[in-house]
Amino acid sequence: MKLKQWIGASVLGLGLAAAQGAMAMDVPGPLVTPQWLHAHLKDVTVVDIRGGGSMKLFTAQPQFGKEHRLERTGGHIAGAILVNFNDIRETRTVDGVKLKAMMPTAEDFTKVMDNAGLDTGKPIVIVPTGNAVFAMDRGTRLYFQLRYFGVPHDQIAILNGGTNAWINAGYPVSSSPAPKTAGDWKASGEDKAILASMQDVKDGLRSGSEQFIDARPTAQFLGIAKKPINKTAGHLAGAKSFPIDAIVKDDHGAAMFMSAADYRKIFHDFNISPNTPTTTYCNTGHLASGAWFVVHEIMGNKNSKLYAGS
Repeated sequence: MKLKQWIGASVLGLGLAAAQGAMAMDVPGPLVTPQWLHAHLKDVTVVDIRGGGSMKLFTAQPQFGKEHRLERTGGHIAGAILVNFNDIRETRTVDGVKLKAMMPTAEDFTKVMDNAGLDTGKPIVIVPTGNAVFAMDRGTRLYFQLRYFGVPHDQIAILNGGTNAWINAGYPVSSSPAPKTAGDWKASGEDKAILASMQDVKDGLRSGSEQFIDARPTAQFLGIAKKPINKTAGHLAGAKSFPIDAIVKDDHGAAMFMSAADYRKIFHDFNISPNTPTTTYCNTGHLASGAWFVVHEIMGNKNSKLYAGS
């Protein structure tokens, strides 16, 4: 090989190696700690997910109550892009029925994430506000949709406890507005192995081959209360209750997911199998995404699905 060709090939090789090296970092698991995120802030894309009244707190400072515990989350991790939870689901018509909070199309979801500023090239760390299970489940729903639309499992994680855990760990927050630069992320496929269709649910109920986990509050499971979106109260026949107050534990105002061992004990008490083919559901696929995250990602039951229509 001539010297000029050798130099060119070497430079190209170094460039490819550098590009691969930039993509080589994997997240350590589906959950990361504030300490890990702080050490790798420059290596990842932080995606702040919130909705409703908490959207305006993105540019506020946190407030504290008794014993310095957080009363509400204000501010965000510097450099984070902001995603509105209300934008990642959409109203769709299925069999002539208008259904709210459904899975978006790949095109619509790509548009939402690009408008938020999500780029390719770095692992994604999703950061909910972390003040309650509902907030953490916003994070799990976004996690589920990114996984469904092609993000590999080793390139995405959730900050356990969200922004509240970050603040509790002593790290600073920013109150600057979110960046307005469009991103270039694109949905790259659809992992239908993790999404249950209505027909899947019907078949599972008919055959008895599926375990159904109801992730709603106990009162809704028992039919004592119901959301306006539901026509009838109660639960799917044979479903097991995994209520929201058993999904996370509080740590000084931060809602924390637990270990696989902790969940095995909880599942034993609720008579839930950790290994049986499982479908999680709720009212709109919001709370069910948290149960799916526990079963599929933390406990490792890869034969589990989310029924997003719920």
